[in-house]
Amino acid sequence: MAEKRISKVLVTGSSGTIGTRLCERLMAETDCTVAGIDRRPNAWNPAVQAVTVVADLLDPAAFAELPTDFDVVIHLAANARVHDVVVDPDQARDNILTIYNVLEFCRRNAIPRVMFASSREVYGNADGLVHAEQPVHLDTCESPYAASKMAGEALVTSYQRCYGLDFVNIRFSNVYGMYDDSNRVVPLFIRLTKQGQDLTVFGKDKLLDFTYIDDAVHGVMQVLERFERARNQVYNLAFGAGTTILEVAETLRDRLGAKTQIHLGDVRAGEVVQYVADITKAREMLQYAPQVPFKEGIERTVQWYEAHLYP
Repeated sequence: MAEKRISKVLVTGSSGTIGTRLCERLMAETDCTVAGIDRRPNAWNPAVQAVTVVADLLDPAAFAELPTDFDVVIHLAANARVHDVVVDPDQARDNILTIYNVLEFCRRNAIPRVMFASSREVYGNADGLVHAEQPVHLDTCESPYAASKMAGEALVTSYQRCYGLDFVNIRFSNVYGMYDDSNRVVPLFIRLTKQGQDLTVFGKDKLLDFTYIDDAVHGVMQVLERFERARNQVYNLAFGAGTTILEVAETLRDRLGAKTQIHLGDVRAGEVVQYVADITKAREMLQYAPQVPFKEGIERTVQWYEAHLYP
């Protein structure tokens, strides 16, 4: 199928981890016109901030500040910390409302394509360790965050069937690497280790698929290049290998030469315990080829944090 040229892209969540890196790559490596929208200014890159509208996607009026002639909207904006959403489930409601507002923006302005950042959380604690892109099931929904992503995928699919809005749903997994000062596990463990504080691992055997930021962004750009072939489907974008949270803690402690103690706690409510992505479909359909295994990714990550945040 011949690809239709995509020349104007809107990235929601353009001040976030994936959003910042994606905007950088699009502006440096393509001839696309790139715009962003985020409720926060971009703290990392002035060039990305220059194309970012600071507005809250919960407010439909925020879209009035944007052009309407985009070829695709890449919706990355979300409250993305599973435990935080368990503590404050209003954040799940906000995730659902923002994807709804984005879809309405597309529908009302005849924007033909949307890409939705979903999550490996939609698989829940289903049987088995490795998961291909099977349909999600309500009986394995572990958290309000997972529910918000399942609802988002359902809304996106419904807009294709009712209004002809083509989509790609992307299920990310534990993206790390740079542009993140949150309490996600990798930046949190780096910060605490640098401060000489102990680390707590919630679940001795908890094992997840960590994806270096450049591999995640590579996958998104592959979708853009092959959208006509990839459309109206879901893809896992991860590395395709598992790492325990305990190994994350031990690797960072050893790399930083710290004497930090590691404490083991119980898995917290709402969390997926084991997940590795089957990325066969993305390899075959998108020519997605992740390049950065965990140990190399952690080395690159520590170097970035030491250069920019925690010398």
